[in-house]
Amino acid sequence: MTQTSRPLLAALYMFGAMLSFTLMAVAGRELAGAHDTFEIMMYRSFLGIVIVLSVARAAGTLDRISLRRFRLHLIRNIFHFSGQNLWFYAVALIPLAQLFALEFTTPLWVALLAPLVLGERWRMVRLLAAAIGFVGILIVARPGTMTIGPGVITAILAAFGFAGAILTTKILSRTETVTAILFWLVTMQAVFGIVTAGIDGQIALPTLVTAPLLATVGVCGLFSHWCITNALSIAPASIVSPMEFLRLPLVAIVGFMLYAEPLEWPVFLGAALVLAANLMNILAEQKRQNVPA
Repeated sequence: MTQTSRPLLAALYMFGAMLSFTLMAVAGRELAGAHDTFEIMMYRSFLGIVIVLSVARAAGTLDRISLRRFRLHLIRNIFHFSGQNLWFYAVALIPLAQLFALEFTTPLWVALLAPLVLGERWRMVRLLAAAIGFVGILIVARPGTMTIGPGVITAILAAFGFAGAILTTKILSRTETVTAILFWLVTMQAVFGIVTAGIDGQIALPTLVTAPLLATVGVCGLFSHWCITNALSIAPASIVSPMEFLRLPLVAIVGFMLYAEPLEWPVFLGAALVLAANLMNILAEQKRQNVPA
């Protein structure tokens, strides 16, 4: 039986992810210099294992963890681990609004590949919404004035890694529970983190200053994945992914308040276009599914 899409509930989940990603960006920038990206991912995953197993035990869902989709879990987490490390590297090099604007090319990759990977039908309204959203991003990022350096390049590559993670998460959500997806997320990435952080023979231990920041990264990172996984389980990937555009005005304000990054009118003009594109997507999906608001 075909599952009915629930775009408004998916939007609420994505709002939770938006807040989590913003907090994680601030914590990640504050950690730069004290811990490298591999160490951040390692400690984040350690905390994630404790949280996932504790919640799963309390909810009685530990028995839903299995090895049946192990290979796909591995592919998903390679995509995500690569993208997240590149993202943490870029967060210390370029303004937060610019980073998020470049990261928001992720939905374009998802929309391009979803019909091929997921078998979702491509609809004209989604194409139009993606185009409007992309115009909004260009207004914010203003690529003609952007210096193409390591931060910009790694942010773009991070977006591609996140797109791969989103597509494989959507496939997994058809047969796997949220518990299983999150368990393999934290477990595999803990292993990846230990190997990559320790390859140079040096791993910086948390301090009284960095421990709370690492905890923030761990909790927010896990909560954002919980939100995104739930959103993808109740709505098409090409509907869910563009909702992340709404992070842009929030992170622009945070960057201005904390780091004196320029707060300019193009950020809000671009965000308005992005919001319009998302509303177009949501309302069109509601009409197609005949889902009440």
